[in-house]
Amino acid sequence: MNRWSLRGLIFSALFAGVMIALSSMKVSLPFSTVPITLQTLAVMLAGSVLGARYGTLAVLIVIGLCAAGFPVMAGRGGMSVLVGPTAGYIFAWPFAAFLIGWSAERMSQGKFTFGKLLGANFLFGSLLVYPTGVAWLAHSIPSLDTLSKALTAGMLPFLPGDFLKAALCASVVTGVWRVYPIERIVGKRSPDWVGEKASE
Repeated sequence: MNRWSLRGLIFSALFAGVMIALSSMKVSLPFSTVPITLQTLAVMLAGSVLGARYGTLAVLIVIGLCAAGFPVMAGRGGMSVLVGPTAGYIFAWPFAAFLIGWSAERMSQGKFTFGKLLGANFLFGSLLVYPTGVAWLAHSIPSLDTLSKALTAGMLPFLPGDFLKAALCASVVTGVWRVYPIERIVGKRSPDWVGEKASE
């Protein structure tokens, strides 16, 4: 495994800042305690641009700052956020960033790059997050005593927006990779990727 690089660590810190900034853009919904924010977009971007290790680190930095009391989660911070109704989503983000990054590191860049990034980001950055997010939300709010209520409050209204975020991320990252390939951050690709690239 490649050693941690100063460049990667700097980018992790920068993307943590991006995630904090995007969290301030939120829309509260009258029927749910879960707001619409752009933090999930930041998680997708971190994994896609920085790869598995550094993307995950960026998310963990934000969670650590939140635990320390800094208002980095849509203007809120402290342990109350990390045990509150939305904690299930928050603790799924590092896994989402890791799997998005793991997938991105193994993608060949070609005419299907956008579609592959879209799929990885929607699958891991959205759908993966909901099982723990909805389960903890239902546990935290007694009135969400049926599956349909929990899904309505914590998942279904957010899916169209998540798909748009995944598409936006895929579009941005496809362009970024043309001028700043992911291997410049994570190091050399695996032999499997090199062989795949050579065979294109």
